[in-house]
Amino acid sequence: MYLPSFSTALADSAFPFNWIHDAMRLFVMYLAAFFTASPPAIEVQGGSSSSGEYLIGLGIGDVTGPVVETNMMGYAFLPQTDTGLHMRQRSRAFIIADASNPSERVLFINSDICMGDTGIRRTILSSLQSLYGDLYTHANTALVGTHAHSGVGGYLENLLPQVTSLGYVNETAAAIVSGTLKAIADAHNSLVPGNVKLGNTTLLNANRNRSPSAYLANPEWERAMYEENQDTTVTVLGFENANGDATGLLSFFPVHGTSLYENNTLVSGDNKGMAAWMYESYIEPSSMPGNNSFVAGFVQSNVGDTTPNTLGAYCESPGKSWDGQPCEFEHSTCGNRTEDCHGRGPGFRISDFESNRMIGQAQFEATRTVMENSNMTAVSGSVKSVHVYLDMTTYTFTLPNGTLARTCPAALGYSFAGGTTDGPGAFDFIQGDNSSSQNPFWEVVKKFITPAPSEEQIACHYPKPILLNSGYNHQPYDWSPGTVDVQMLRVGQFVILVMPGELTTMAGRRMRDALRARLISEGVLDDRAYVVIAGPANTYGHYVTTPEEYSVQRYEGASTIFGPATLDAYINKYSEIVPYLATNATGIPSSIAPPPEQTSKAISLQTSVLVDNPPIFKHFGDVLADVESDIYHAGDTIAVRFVGANPRNNLRLEGTFLTVDRQINGEWVVVRTDSHPSTTYQWNRTSKVLGTSTVDIRWTIEDGTPAGTYRITYYGDSKSLLGSISAFTGNSSLFTVM
Repeated sequence: MYLPSFSTALADSAFPFNWIHDAMRLFVMYLAAFFTASPPAIEVQGGSSSSGEYLIGLGIGDVTGPVVETNMMGYAFLPQTDTGLHMRQRSRAFIIADASNPSERVLFINSDICMGDTGIRRTILSSLQSLYGDLYTHANTALVGTHAHSGVGGYLENLLPQVTSLGYVNETAAAIVSGTLKAIADAHNSLVPGNVKLGNTTLLNANRNRSPSAYLANPEWERAMYEENQDTTVTVLGFENANGDATGLLSFFPVHGTSLYENNTLVSGDNKGMAAWMYESYIEPSSMPGNNSFVAGFVQSNVGDTTPNTLGAYCESPGKSWDGQPCEFEHSTCGNRTEDCHGRGPGFRISDFESNRMIGQAQFEATRTVMENSNMTAVSGSVKSVHVYLDMTTYTFTLPNGTLARTCPAALGYSFAGGTTDGPGAFDFIQGDNSSSQNPFWEVVKKFITPAPSEEQIACHYPKPILLNSGYNHQPYDWSPGTVDVQMLRVGQFVILVMPGELTTMAGRRMRDALRARLISEGVLDDRAYVVIAGPANTYGHYVTTPEEYSVQRYEGASTIFGPATLDAYINKYSEIVPYLATNATGIPSSIAPPPEQTSKAISLQTSVLVDNPPIFKHFGDVLADVESDIYHAGDTIAVRFVGANPRNNLRLEGTFLTVDRQINGEWVVVRTDSHPSTTYQWNRTSKVLGTSTVDIRWTIEDGTPAGTYRITYYGDSKSLLGSISAFTGNSSLFTVM
């Protein structure tokens, strides 16, 4: 049985379709009108800044895109097209400003999306510029994804990650932007004096290394410095008001957002979204999700080779002699094939949703242990930020040993197509093969997909055998990024390395150690310096391995798109701009131009909703399959089927597609929404020709649910043939919970 364990240790705009542009402009105009009554730049709400070292503002916003008919982001698996909702995705905004100089501030956005994106960040910053002037900038604003693999896809502006989503999905991007702006506005408007605290703990059995054979390529002396082949430290930054009351937190821990498998089609924030919901509902049990004032951000860290599937990877090959056996160690294969090798989460025998709950709860419990420990360390000192753009296609630099090194234009190796034990690939590709002979068919086919690599490109990426030479493919627009964001945020002795990719465990350790040493040697901080990694953020630059891991060419190495010198390049560039985090630092570092805008060139093949119709003699919201009993108990699941309509007609941002209502003193009171993990919403198109569909709503009754009379309500929106949208509701019969 899975038992998470932990021990406490203290720590010294440009959208391509006009309607979205117009919608965002109206949203910005609304916010601008809201704030014109007082200067927004250094406005402090609710008291004197002398009662806290910092000004702290927190906010939350709904960023859930279309929950049906849209490919999900993370697994790049075409059949994983969403059919409903498990839990809404949210952005959480954290603003920390120096109380004595409020213009010195950082804005950290932790969003339940797979990764940050250049186009999304560009649009957010453009909107913030129109609202607040130069208060929130490229330097001090970070957009970090929790790396959930069950979120809505189609929002990244480079072409390659758009392939399985059939191009760019404007509705997804618009939802992320509008919900994030709402979170930022709430955070900005709630700035109050407060203080920041820091602590950590060790959390075991909540993550695992999914590429241990690559990890073993790192030097033995280096591996001997650590007990585990994955990081097990949970670092918590706690926020409190001037009265000492906790108002929110950021919890950093590396674990992939792959608790829910690639066959899941219900939109979810995965294990970090679950952990955030658990903490926020623990603090404010009577608040509906998204309406809470306490904001808990569970942040992704050096996640590259981690997995939440802690039981290990096993062969699922019915009828084969290796069925049920552990996957082959070096290549993660079963009978020399990758397709049957799957990681198993702690709740494997029950469901991946149970695994998701368990990994989320482990992070929640560890974070709560830190937050409720009275010995957390006070954070004190300046608030600073620094940012430059870096061209990773041609970056040349000198290694500490004097050797000249360089990065390469983006390319993906054969093992990229082999996938991982979280989501295995297809077409007989396997991990950990440095040759292209594993699939000679693709050696021919790849030339028709991307340009053939030059000898220089082949040598630059060696020993990676190049499958997709994506850095040289710019038609109809860039397939992969070339310019990335290099960014660091400082609050006192706490420094966040905001990374444009997924660092593996050892890559993250080297990055943290190198930057901490540089911060101290440059006199920016003393030995209290505490450094964490947050990412994938701002721009998605894929993976970052150590050179030794790169040589093994498992999935992570094959997906290190800028070549074997990627990690050293980041260490070099981040170290170079460390002096700008000093308390007395002035000016900004020189930088190349930002990457060219791609979104306006985007192609979208997703068709719009044509029409919704109810079946003959039925109406929208009618019950097709009602509750099966009058009486239910904790642990029972109630299911109701309604005559439905396509939920793409109205995303119901900051709202819900369903409620569970309880009758109290003759009035109906909402007790659950589609943001509670005990409910699910699933849509099914029954006829494309007729435009009919159904909606299934389920509620699993939690322990401790009060006895009483309940009902389930469905909220939908139908589209007529002429294009008008009409809202409707449906109700189940009443039932009793005993």
